[in-house]
Amino acid sequence: MTQVSEAEVAARWDDNADQWAHDVRNGYDTYRELFTFPAFQAFLPSIAGLDVIDFGCGEGSNTRRFAELGARMTGIDLSEKMIGHAREVEHHVPLSIRYEVASYTGDTGFEDASFDAVVSTMALMDGPDFPAAMREAFRLLRPGGFIAFSVLHPCFVTPGLQWHRDVKGKPTGLVVARYFDQTNFVESWRFGDRPSDEDVVLFEVPRFPRTLSEYLNGIAHAGFRIVDVREPRPTPEACVTIPRFARWRDLAAFVLMIRAVRA
Repeated sequence: MTQVSEAEVAARWDDNADQWAHDVRNGYDTYRELFTFPAFQAFLPSIAGLDVIDFGCGEGSNTRRFAELGARMTGIDLSEKMIGHAREVEHHVPLSIRYEVASYTGDTGFEDASFDAVVSTMALMDGPDFPAAMREAFRLLRPGGFIAFSVLHPCFVTPGLQWHRDVKGKPTGLVVARYFDQTNFVESWRFGDRPSDEDVVLFEVPRFPRTLSEYLNGIAHAGFRIVDVREPRPTPEACVTIPRFARWRDLAAFVLMIRAVRA
C-alpha cells in the first residue's frame, strides 16, 4: 500500500495555502458556503462560552465562524502557511483566536482536559491516522466534553466513484466502487465554481480512504460514546442555486457527521 506521510501532507497543504485562502475567502467553495458548513452548524450543539479546539483549521474561516457563535477558539493545522493566513486575519480583525502549527494525530502540545469541545469540518479524512486523532481528542477533552466532526461520506465518496447519467447528462445513479481500497493517493482538483477565466494551479490534496467501520471503531476505541450521527442533504434552496447539488440530495450522501462525548 502506498503511504503518504504526515510530512508530505503538510508540504502539500503549504503549497495549496495561498490559492486556497484566496478561493475560500472569495466564496468559490460553494459546497462549504451553501451545504456542508450550514449543515454542520445545524448539527452542532451550542458552543457559546466553551473552550473549543478546531482540528485541521486551515486558513481559519470556519474557526472564525465558531468564535462568532461565542466559543473561545483555538485552531491547529499541520500547514505553517495555512496558520500564517489564519493569524493574519486574526491580527486585522481579532476574535481572540489562538492558532498553532500542530498535528491532530499526535501530541498537540496542550495539557490534558484543556477543552470542552473538539470540532473539525471536512478535515479528518485528510489525515493518515484517524484513531490517533480520536485518542488525542479524548485526551484534550474535559469529562462531559464532546467531539463533533464532518468528513466526506466513506460509503459513497469512494476511490472508484462514478456517476451514471442519462442521454441528457443528468445523473441517475452512483457507482460505489473500490470501497475497501485503502491505497493513499493525491487528488488534483479546483473549486468547481471558480471563474474559468482565472489562471489557477490545481490543489494537490492527499487522500486516505477508509471504511465506515474504521471511523466508528476509531471513535469507540478511543473511549467516546457516540450520541448523534447525521447524513445531511443539500437544502432545496441550495440545489436551486447550485443545480449539481441535487445529485447529493436525491442519489447519495456526500457528508457524514458524528458527535461523541467523553463520559
